[in-house]
Amino acid sequence: MEITWFGHSCFRITERGMATIVADPFDHKYAGYKALKLRADILTTSIDTPGHNYSQAVKGYTHYLKGPGEYEIGGIFITGVRINERQSSNKDASNTMYVFDYGKAAIAHLGGLQQVPNQTEIEALGNVDIALVPVGGGGSLSAAKAVEVVSLLEPSIVIPMQFATPATSHNLSTVDKFLKEMGVGDVVNESSLKITRALTAGETNVVVLDFQG
Repeated sequence: MEITWFGHSCFRITERGMATIVADPFDHKYAGYKALKLRADILTTSIDTPGHNYSQAVKGYTHYLKGPGEYEIGGIFITGVRINERQSSNKDASNTMYVFDYGKAAIAHLGGLQQVPNQTEIEALGNVDIALVPVGGGGSLSAAKAVEVVSLLEPSIVIPMQFATPATSHNLSTVDKFLKEMGVGDVVNESSLKITRALTAGETNVVVLDFQG
């Protein structure tokens, strides 16, 4: 299994012999990163905003999930849990958190989460081995709130997203603030995260990815 970050909240998750997922593709004019050109079997979007729902950047998908529910696609069990936390003047911009369960690892993509989920919402997500968590504020979780969410999910691995990088055009905090809140020292950035065996419960580790593209 390989998890690759393309900036903002966009990830691609691949596993040999199983469906490929792209989550939360962005409009580069909004996010500031280079334009995406991705392929996937499954596309998911958490919020109906340009930073999370730019489906035109993804080709080849046969399933497009953009709301709550339970699904089994390409050998992957997917759970979507909606939090009605965002409202705009012209549409509902609620956030959907997704868990992609590949068997050996269950990956939670929290989208543009703004607030700490309640216990019912946490329980609805089920077991989480790897959590993709917004940490930079700017309309999503602050570093302190992100740490609180991590403590509730108790994943084996946390991958921070939606934080300030040289490419982003948004006013976000750097990942260093989140690392400090987590009590983590210097980390070596990885180009992607490769999981080769089943994850077991234990101390939560933080993996910071370099954005690709």
